Amino acid sequence: MSKNYKWEVLLLLWIAFFVNQADRQVFNVVLPLVKSDLGLSDIQIGWIATLFNLFYAILVPVAGYFADIYSKKWIIVGSILFWSTATMFTGLSNGVMMLIIMRSLATGGGEAFFGPANYTLLAAYHKDTRSFAMSVHQTSYYVGIILSGLIAAYIGERWGWRNAFYIFGAFGVIHGIVMAFRLKDRNDGQAAVGKGEVTFLAGLKVLFQTPTALILTIAFSGLIFVLVGYLTWTPTYLFEEFGMTLTSAGFHSMFYTHLFAFVGILSAGPISDRLAKYSPGKRLLLQAMGLLFAAPFIVLMGKSTVVWITYIGFAGFGFGRAFFDANTYAVLYDVIPRKYRSTASGMMMMIGFSVGATAPLVLGYLKPVIGLSTGISLLSVVWLLCGGLLLVGYKYFFARDYRNMQLKEVNHI
Repeated sequence: MSKNYKWEVLLLLWIAFFVNQADRQVFNVVLPLVKSDLGLSDIQIGWIATLFNLFYAILVPVAGYFADIYSKKWIIVGSILFWSTATMFTGLSNGVMMLIIMRSLATGGGEAFFGPANYTLLAAYHKDTRSFAMSVHQTSYYVGIILSGLIAAYIGERWGWRNAFYIFGAFGVIHGIVMAFRLKDRNDGQAAVGKGEVTFLAGLKVLFQTPTALILTIAFSGLIFVLVGYLTWTPTYLFEEFGMTLTSAGFHSMFYTHLFAFVGILSAGPISDRLAKYSPGKRLLLQAMGLLFAAPFIVLMGKSTVVWITYIGFAGFGFGRAFFDANTYAVLYDVIPRKYRSTASGMMMMIGFSVGATAPLVLGYLKPVIGLSTGISLLSVVWLLCGGLLLVGYKYFFARDYRNMQLKEVNHI
């Protein structure tokens, strides 16, 4: 295997994550068209998004356990082929029930199996470059959302919302076939583990008995709650509040946030790797600083009545959250032994997306009561609380949990 193959792995997983996020965002961007064509209410739209995240959350810990005992490559390949096919079939939907089946259940279930295997396989190929590799990998999330916001809205306005699902789904199927031939497994330097050597309950026990991992999971839940609410409703917010076209609302709601997140994460990754060589806990500190920095910008993007000031809110929000994104799995893997990492990742994602799943519904209920503007602004409180909790984890728990993890690795526990 070539010494440079780890960068090919990064590229393959980058494109896969791009497809993952683009397919997820297509629904949010063409939502006004879907709502009008199928006669859906705001509450029904909220339920479709909520059930997507709930079903994802239910399956992701199972996916994490499977990734600890089975081939990560084939879990990743099977996942992208399944969710991309479901995305194509979403274009055939003729009512709320079929949208729930194809979008919430099939697409959400397929995507659930991607995350844990994806992150642990990437971490296995990148040791000293872990934060940098994960930061570059995370840029696909931002690029995927920006491009899907622009392309899906363009396709939807000119050729109908159904064609947006057909095109994005087909691209994912093609990349899944490419990965079947090019992607290879790696065991992260430890002997392969079997079904009897890693148990799901043991993985959960490690996660919940590690204070840093538990604090990170709570903060991750707060992160996802705000992001899911933002991604679901911001295009509609700009469409309704500022009278934008669908294409313009889809683009502007995503572009500034993810452009500055792109810049932020490429800065955060190298900084994190550099600081972690001397003090691994600094990754957790950078996460806290990112959320605290971003919180005021959430208020700005929700309450401003001047559109360019709203864009500044988007930009600051994106730049700050990048410092959390760059370090999430690097921090988790600093305190969780290698053989439990996929299970722990899956459990963290399950909790995070279970909490996040409620955001579209909450904002959907608040929309006719206090308006989207106030509802979006109130999301800032969540990140202020999570940022403070991360500071507590950095000061009181990380150093001990990091030492305990190293001892378990040495003793093969």
